[in-house]
Amino acid sequence: MLKQFSTFFTEAKAELKKVSWPTRKEIIDSTIVVIVSVIIMAVFIGLVDFVLARMVKFIIR
Repeated sequence: MLKQFSTFFTEAKAELKKVSWPTRKEIIDSTIVVIVSVIIMAVFIGLVDFVLARMVKFIIR
């Protein structure tokens, strides 16, 4: 059992050395894209919610 854990962690360490890790600039750029996308979607969903709420109020009255 201990041998299996040892083998697993050895192989996992070897695989992690093969990974192409992103640079600091790539991480910052990706983070900016995600934040801008979230802001755009939040504004869009907020506007749709506002318009639909107004329409429902108009129909109910």
